[in-house]
Amino acid sequence: MFEVATVKRKKAYSIKEVSEETSLSQPFVRLEIKRGNLKAGRFGSRVLITENSLSQYLNKGENKDEK
Repeated sequence: MFEVATVKRKKAYSIKEVSEETSLSQPFVRLEIKRGNLKAGRFGSRVLITENSLSQYLNKGENKDEK
């Protein structure tokens, strides 16, 4: 029998990972978090952005570009 390939999607991303995936600089990602435009949570010493928060943030940017 064949194995079904599964894709593991991350549920949360570090600032560095968001920066690498979106081509936004790390300082800009931090600034957007500070401004409240991108929701993030602190888990110990790490700042993590959930997949849902990142999707919402990116969709807001796309909607602004269309206007």
